[in-house]
Amino acid sequence: MSSPDPLRVAVIGSGPAGIYTADALTRQSREDVAVDLVDRLPTPYGLVRYGVAPDHLKIKRVARTLREVLERPQVRFVGGVEFGRHVDRAGLARAYHAVVYATGAAVDRRMGIPGEDLPGSVAATDFVNWYCGHPDSEVERFLLDAEEVAVVGAGNVAVDVVRLLAKSGEELRGTDIPQPVLEVLAASRVRRIHLLARRGPLQAKFTAPELRELGRLPGAEVAVRPEQVDIDPTGPQMRTAERAARTNLAILKEWAARPPAARPRRIELRFWTRPVEVLGTDRAEALRVERTVLDDDGRLAGTGEFDTVPAGMVFRSVGYAGTALAGVPFDAATRTVPHVQGRVLDPEGGIRPGDYVAGWIKRGATGVIGTNKSDAAATVRSLLDDAPKLRAAAPVLEPVEDVLAGSGAVVTDYGDWLTIDAAEVERGRRLGRGERVKLGGWSELHAALGR
Repeated sequence: MSSPDPLRVAVIGSGPAGIYTADALTRQSREDVAVDLVDRLPTPYGLVRYGVAPDHLKIKRVARTLREVLERPQVRFVGGVEFGRHVDRAGLARAYHAVVYATGAAVDRRMGIPGEDLPGSVAATDFVNWYCGHPDSEVERFLLDAEEVAVVGAGNVAVDVVRLLAKSGEELRGTDIPQPVLEVLAASRVRRIHLLARRGPLQAKFTAPELRELGRLPGAEVAVRPEQVDIDPTGPQMRTAERAARTNLAILKEWAARPPAARPRRIELRFWTRPVEVLGTDRAEALRVERTVLDDDGRLAGTGEFDTVPAGMVFRSVGYAGTALAGVPFDAATRTVPHVQGRVLDPEGGIRPGDYVAGWIKRGATGVIGTNKSDAAATVRSLLDDAPKLRAAAPVLEPVEDVLAGSGAVVTDYGDWLTIDAAEVERGRRLGRGERVKLGGWSELHAALGR
């Protein structure tokens, strides 16, 4: 039987994990619920908006599915509110029976090598934020004035970065990239891009669709070293390789057999290559690398053979990591919030009543966008099982507006997001660039809202 008073839940983060949590909460019939999606940005969708490559239009359309959840009567979008700054866990306890942390994994993992902090050595996450128009990223952050660059990593984000660097401005014109960012990309001096993977082609994490896109770029030649993909199809490596890895290898072998083509840009894929130092005096100039192998135990080992890769910019793409939230337990080793079945654990291993976790901050940066749906559903099952205890622990709640009074938060709602959305659609129409063009920076978002 449903309760006449809804179970009030705050979800911190309005990306896929957060919205799928709201979806699972509002689809069930065990409990009447009211869900607030709390985000520091005035724009929902998280990684879908600020992480998916702008030329992946089909993937970005998942926002239409997420939008349906935001428009349910039991769900509110509460933007402009930063957890730990405008409100803490004690404040949320005054307004909600439960809190679900779904803040994702928004920072990069470091390579841990000398020279990594030189100007020109940057995180791929910063570059992704920049070309996706995240308001924290300024247009001037990237000039793309180096002719030769290196991208370190063998996942889909690394391939996204390579592809965006290799495309012309005209190829990107139909995307939602902010206009000033598009102009920088169109004027890019980058001509040679090294994609460096520490392990071999069978261990690479990128997927075949992402990989194939590189080979279809009309303005970029893709070069693969034949000896690095010359793997015996009947040997032990292939017998234990996953199907996806065998598909990747077939693509790479096809490219290795291609004759050279004269194109404006060149992408060079190098496997068994790990960075050991970013070289340069005042800024990145090159990357010192070491050839690697797998030892008898399957662990990566250096061979002592070194080389230098010219690179005026180095983009590290070696994984995403979560960040600690104020007053919330955090495992520094896994960069996640410790939990059991989605229930947050305190440092002693006990369950923290009313605290839950979902998405990448729960399990690490693994899986695709859709993986968050089942992950969120599992957390919601635990939360609903705890509902009687949650209600008993907080019989009287305050409106969250009262909790936020005097916090300095400039709160936005779903109607404000629709205003921003309409402004971006109009900009796309006015520029003749497609479905939409993102507003760039905080000033434009505030201007669209008349603030």
